[in-house]
Amino acid sequence: MFRFFVRLFLFLLLLVALAGGAAWWWLQTPLQLRQTPVDFRIPAGSSLRAAIGQMQAAGVAVPTWPLLALARLQGAETGIKAGSYSLNAGTTPLQLLDKLVRGKVTQGELVLIEGWTFRQWRQRLDAHPDLSHDSAGLPEAELARRLGLPGERLDGWLFPDTYLFDKHSSDLELLARARRAQQQRLDAEWAVRATNLPYRSPQEALVMASIVEKETGREADRSLVAAVFVNRLRLGMRLQTDPSVIYGLGERFDGNLRKDDLLTDTPYNTYTRAGLPPTPIAMPGLASLRAALHPASSDALYFVARGDGSSEFSRTLEEHNRAVNRYQRGKRP
Repeated sequence: MFRFFVRLFLFLLLLVALAGGAAWWWLQTPLQLRQTPVDFRIPAGSSLRAAIGQMQAAGVAVPTWPLLALARLQGAETGIKAGSYSLNAGTTPLQLLDKLVRGKVTQGELVLIEGWTFRQWRQRLDAHPDLSHDSAGLPEAELARRLGLPGERLDGWLFPDTYLFDKHSSDLELLARARRAQQQRLDAEWAVRATNLPYRSPQEALVMASIVEKETGREADRSLVAAVFVNRLRLGMRLQTDPSVIYGLGERFDGNLRKDDLLTDTPYNTYTRAGLPPTPIAMPGLASLRAALHPASSDALYFVARGDGSSEFSRTLEEHNRAVNRYQRGKRP
């Protein structure tokens, strides 16, 4: 009887050793992939079991129970991170679980440019291969409603920046991030704005920032450009800014602004209408927003492009006409 129990014990010990060896072999053996790399996404709130299902559907030959047991053994069953992942050939179960726990997700990148309109932004969004295009077919007014905007346009309300995102995430999520980022910056700058500005609301400051953004890309000139338009508002002068006229023309603008365009009345024609346009005309960056809320101390009422990216500022119409003759018509005084 004693020999029987000894033999049984040795047999069981052998089974444990074999099982342990098999488990160790499985942990160190690369997973089979349908193709390489395999991309998959784990939605927020997913359990490990659900995540395994996502991986299996994408083409990762990972068995459910062994990976669950490994996660429980390491206390990682509830510690996986949501996001987009990419697996290459040679990935073992141990490496896979480590990737899920550490949240080593794959990311896409999208650069949204200052001074662009939403129509231009949307073309870039729609063409991006790493986004899920959930906004496709939705009118701009519906997008504005979903983002909680006061009007039917997105222009001005999205912050230009370089955005990193989980691959295959929704373009609606990216738009919401850009919307929140712009609102946060607008609120922060409005709270510390200069005194006696002719804006009745943060939205009007955003409109001014969009005009500054379109009028100059030169850092040193932004606050001076803002000062010209602020001075004009204070005096009741018309802003007479070409970018707002162009915005009002929409798709009718062919790249050549004509005299008839300046005389054609639209809500955005600042030659025919006093005050600010009704909405922003582009996406302003932080520098233009700050310029609009902290204009330079200047009594200039006019400016003209010098042709090198900078502007010449004038206090009187006579000075301005001389500057126009010099820099636009090539006439020397």
